[in-house]
Amino acid sequence: MSTGTSGTAAGKGQAPRTAQAGLLTPPPAVPLAFLAAAAAGLVACGVTLAWARAAAAAYPGAGPVVAAVHLGMLATLSMAVIGALHQFASIIAHRPLRSVTLAWITFLTWLGAAWLLPLGIAAELEDLVEAGAALATIAVTVLVVNLWAALSVRGKGIAVAGLRMAVTGLAVTVCYGAVYVADRRGAWFVLAGHVVLAHAVVGLFGWLGLSYVTLAEKLWPMFLLANVPGRRPGRIAVWAVAAGVVLLSPGLLLGVAGLAWAGALVLAGGLGAHLVSLAAHLRRRRRSGLFLAFLVTSAAFLPTAAGLALAAAAVMGSDPHLGRALTAAAVAAVAGWLLEALAGHVHRVVPLVMWPRLRALGVPGIKGVPPGLTDLYVPRLAYATYALLTAGLAAACAGLAVSSAGTIAAAGALLAATGIVTGVNLTLRPARILRGHGNGQQEA
Repeated sequence: MSTGTSGTAAGKGQAPRTAQAGLLTPPPAVPLAFLAAAAAGLVACGVTLAWARAAAAAYPGAGPVVAAVHLGMLATLSMAVIGALHQFASIIAHRPLRSVTLAWITFLTWLGAAWLLPLGIAAELEDLVEAGAALATIAVTVLVVNLWAALSVRGKGIAVAGLRMAVTGLAVTVCYGAVYVADRRGAWFVLAGHVVLAHAVVGLFGWLGLSYVTLAEKLWPMFLLANVPGRRPGRIAVWAVAAGVVLLSPGLLLGVAGLAWAGALVLAGGLGAHLVSLAAHLRRRRRSGLFLAFLVTSAAFLPTAAGLALAAAAVMGSDPHLGRALTAAAVAAVAGWLLEALAGHVHRVVPLVMWPRLRALGVPGIKGVPPGLTDLYVPRLAYATYALLTAGLAAACAGLAVSSAGTIAAAGALLAATGIVTGVNLTLRPARILRGHGNGQQEA
């Protein structure tokens, strides 16, 4: 399948042709289940962050804060990205998943892991933490088995290679986590700040970031109607992000400053190439709208994170509390880069996944004509999602940086509201269309 759409069809708000994709991808219920669970995860993350506001202001590494972080990383971002991999890995590689049943096993085991592990951390119930870690290990193993045929394809360029490295990053992240979970009982080593950051770097950049940097090179041309020749910055971004993580994570883990700084520079170069690629797509775009706002705001969080990280490194020796606060704010900014991009893409991906099913059923959309992608959500609620999410992420960065419990609580409330509004928006209009079709009616 081509990842582009014709200008005529796109101009009318119609979906791209997906007949061939339908032979490769799982049923729509699979990716939609992951994305629905991700919306619920964002609500839980926001609520937990608001509850942990005092602990977050006093010490960002406290148990309740770690629980909120894991709900954001596991139940929200990772849940959504794993769902996206089930949809797009097969299209990019032109090979189907091994089994839809395995996809559902991945969903259920990751769902259990994403909720049990943070709950166990918050409640200090080690059995739950260990159960969550075990389920995460099972989920990743099943995911690798299911995607193996698609991601082992040769000759498909940087897209398949990038996703292959990203899934490897997910496996390494889970291995890190499993060791840390075992250490909660065994206490074999000290989970100092640099050790935890080694884990975070792999999860944020080697798994989630690399997945986004890779998939973006396929999705941006389609969603922006941008024809960018060559795309060399995109290829550089994928390889440099992966190489930077390979250097930075062990440098942090082992306390080797030179290795860590080298990795940070290579990683920064990769993220810079990613922004250069984005700029090239934006210059050649033939479509704007709210999606553009999501992308630009997402990109703005990367230099914000870099500035906060450099400030944290500068003050850590003289003021450890401020250093930890700024580090937490930098991590929140990186999460902001990913969350803002996820929210923007999900308003395109969910209709794209649902559209073939509605067309196959012969469901009439708005005004009785076949539904287009833009008919499948309410634009005003999409703008509300953007406003709530951007305000929530900005409040999280600011609240953590200055150790303000009130600002952190506001951030949690805004993020929880974002999850609710997004989930409602992406189910409300399609449900109305299907209900009208079932009643033999047409949308007015």
